[in-house]
Amino acid sequence: MVALGILIGAFAKMYSKTRAQLPLGMIFFSGLLFLHNAIGVYAYFSMMELYAAALLPYLLAVGVAELAGILVLLKITLQ
Repeated sequence: MVALGILIGAFAKMYSKTRAQLPLGMIFFSGLLFLHNAIGVYAYFSMMELYAAALLPYLLAVGVAELAGILVLLKITLQ
């Protein structure tokens, strides 16, 4: 969620300089990803006792893959 916050900030800075439509759309997209992650974290902690321990490696793999994609997008954006 920290990486998404930084990404939203970078797109907001880009939008304030250029007033182009693409950064505005990327702010919306990143905001929805942030909301998705916030709801996912809440759901995970509120329903932790319902998850089987065998599922945790798969949930971790999905989270790591999502973080890798966000970090690549952040690296491209900050170049």
